Amino acid sequence: MRILHTSDWHLGRQFHGQSMLAHQAAFLDHLVEAITTHEVDLVLVAGDVFDRALPPVDAVALADDAFARLAATRARVVVSSGNHDSATRLGINSRLIDAAGFHLRTDPERVAEPVLVEDEHGPVAVYALPYLEPDLLRHRWDLPARSHAAALAEAVRRIRADLADRPAGTRAVAVAHAFVAGGAASDSERDIAVGGVSVVPLDLFDGFSYVALGHLHGRALLSESVRYSGSPLAYSFSETDHVKGSWLVDVGPDGVSGSRFLEAPVPRRLARLSGTIDELLTAERYRAHEDDWLQINLTDPVRPVQAMARLQVRFPHVVALQFAPPAAAERERATRLEGRSDHEVALDFVAAVRGTPATDTESALLAAACDAAAREPDADPVADPGPAVA
Repeated sequence: MRILHTSDWHLGRQFHGQSMLAHQAAFLDHLVEAITTHEVDLVLVAGDVFDRALPPVDAVALADDAFARLAATRARVVVSSGNHDSATRLGINSRLIDAAGFHLRTDPERVAEPVLVEDEHGPVAVYALPYLEPDLLRHRWDLPARSHAAALAEAVRRIRADLADRPAGTRAVAVAHAFVAGGAASDSERDIAVGGVSVVPLDLFDGFSYVALGHLHGRALLSESVRYSGSPLAYSFSETDHVKGSWLVDVGPDGVSGSRFLEAPVPRRLARLSGTIDELLTAERYRAHEDDWLQINLTDPVRPVQAMARLQVRFPHVVALQFAPPAAAERERATRLEGRSDHEVALDFVAAVRGTPATDTESALLAAACDAAAREPDADPVADPGPAVA
């Protein structure tokens, strides 16, 4: 059986205020084409279809189109919900559309109701575990602890009980949205820690023929049978060096028999550049990054005036700008502050940011503000010592 494993589409997400919908649509085009080209039997989408519980209408329309196109392929499709999705909204009409070979699994109570598929080696039971919120399930499932490990352990216990009643040789495949030990987080994932406990042990999935994981945005091979596909696009600059895509996995009678990673299209690359503003605006070595989404660290000893506007002339897709002067400049700045009044420091700040000194009126307002901030309203009163004695 050939499986295509994808996750964390985050439809509707923006990148530093820039729409990514066209880039997400390009990935979905690639996904549908890959299913046909590689004769995929089973598509697993491991959660976070949308970026938030109430996605924008254009993201919903894109998901609707993608689902219809996936359902029209030869593959069976199983989609679970992630921590960014609204399980109720994503799972609407799930029972009605099962007959179309498209299976939405968002209800924790259905974790032990597999999607059953067949290949030349016999039956495969596909169990979809949506994101399991411990606080919502602790009392309902009588969990021994308030943790993701406890919630996933109970879900897997239910799955193993169902599997025990199935014909001998039935292989188990799972789809789960969780933080499993061995994966590496990036800046673009929402923290799912509960009381500091968010990591699920890898051995929980022992015995499964394949486990398609979602939540972490970097691809990861935790074991031959347990993997993260990662997100199809980079959603933070911490993912600049990630290779994005989907796993194509062949599952035989004894588990994974072969695999490859299908790289996704990269509509716009990410890069992090560092240098002075003059270097960035003139150096030939930066030409290759003129169409990239950029995070730029400026190393000028003095903050350049209108830096973003000037940089965007050459790099129209600069979306993040940081000021990181050399350590010597930082030490010099700290030295310049020694022995100076708050008012003098504030005047220097205005001149540096605006490029012109403060007016007399502004200077007076800053002086009053500094005086007001220096007062300590909760200080103990000091008794008047009376007249000085000669």
